[in-house]
Amino acid sequence: MSKQQGNKGKGKPSGRGSGNTRSTSYARGNAPIKKNNPTPKQAQKKPSNPDEIRLNKYIANSGMCSRREADSHIAIGLVTVNGKVITEMGYKVKLGDEVRYDGAKINPEKKAYVLLNKPKGFATTTSEGKGRTVMDLVANATSSRIKPIGRLGRNSKGLLLFTNDDAIADKFTNSKHGVARLFHIELDKNLKLEDLKKVQAGFKVHDRLIAVEEISYIDGASKRELGLKIKNTGNTLIRTIFEYLKYDIVSLDCVAIGHLTKKDIPRGSWKHLTEQELNTLKML
Repeated sequence: MSKQQGNKGKGKPSGRGSGNTRSTSYARGNAPIKKNNPTPKQAQKKPSNPDEIRLNKYIANSGMCSRREADSHIAIGLVTVNGKVITEMGYKVKLGDEVRYDGAKINPEKKAYVLLNKPKGFATTTSEGKGRTVMDLVANATSSRIKPIGRLGRNSKGLLLFTNDDAIADKFTNSKHGVARLFHIELDKNLKLEDLKKVQAGFKVHDRLIAVEEISYIDGASKRELGLKIKNTGNTLIRTIFEYLKYDIVSLDCVAIGHLTKKDIPRGSWKHLTEQELNTLKML
């Protein structure tokens, strides 16, 4: 009998294999590929995005309510994301999204209030590519996304308040009931008494009423130096006044914002508002 016939007689395992063959195959770890595949549920699971947060947690982080209460608010349609009503449980948002509860904007970050004594040479902007900005000076103050209230020109100096609290920021944008800021101004020449009285009384420039809270000469200084108080977030109004009256501003320094002063804040430095300072600011 040939070798070929001998093998045939013994029964060469077919491609299907015997029961013993299958057992040996499993023992070697050669289980069907299907066994090692993820289940359909696992295959559909999306990786988490670290930039996203559940909407109920976003709301709870703002301090307005618990997560369970947030779910109730969401369910009855009181919450919007970027202008769209969201009722879906587990909906995720990004920190940059605008979330509102019953029309009021929600901020998921811890509220921060930073007072900077700005030096010259820094632009008041949050935009990049503008050279040195005030954001560089407060970069290490807080992890919250604060921004300046109002503006000081690149060559202006003095107090500038930063916050992520919209309620506080709104106080400054209301020129009638807002927070007054006091400026120490130096002009290129003495301010005439008639011009000082004109500013005190208020006047129109291109049909726009120009009015300040107070203006006066500084005691013991020349008539080039004066104090001026306005309820306005920027220094554009001040420049409009003196350009119209034919004076150049040599120096512009914000020395007080409401009750807040530069005491113990060196030029270029900042501090967090104390609880008492913040409470007083809220009452203004």
